[in-house]
Amino acid sequence: MSRNGPMDVKEKVYVGNLSRNASKEELERVFEYYGPLRHVWVARNPPGFAFIEYEDPRDAEDAVRELDGRTVCGVRARVELSHGRSREKPWASRRTGSGSGSSRRRSSRRRSRSRSRGKRSYSRSRSR
Repeated sequence: MSRNGPMDVKEKVYVGNLSRNASKEELERVFEYYGPLRHVWVARNPPGFAFIEYEDPRDAEDAVRELDGRTVCGVRARVELSHGRSREKPWASRRTGSGSGSSRRRSSRRRSRSRSRGKRSYSRSRSR
C-alpha cells in the first residue's frame, strides 16, 4: 500500500496537547490497543503533537472515539482524524508566484481598514 495514497488521511490520527516529554513508545503502547500501527511520529520542534498511522481506518476511528479528551502521556490529549493538511505550509504559498501578491495585498488592506475604523470609533468616543 502506498504511503502517499488517498487512504493515508483516513488512517492517520492527530494527537495534540501533548507534553514536551511525550515518548513514541508510550504513544505506541496506548494506541496499538485499537489496532496494528503503521507509523508513529512525535513532533520535537515545536513539541506538543504527534501523528499515529494505522493499517486500518476503522482502528483509527475507534482510537479517536475512545481517546479524545482522555489522559495520554500524562495530559488530557486532543485526538482526532487527520485532515491531510500536514504537508501544506502556510508560508510556502505566499512565496510562490501565482496569485500570492494579490492575497497579500487584500489581507493588508483588510488590516489597515480595521485599524482605521478602530481609530475613528476611539476618537468619536473621546469627543463625546
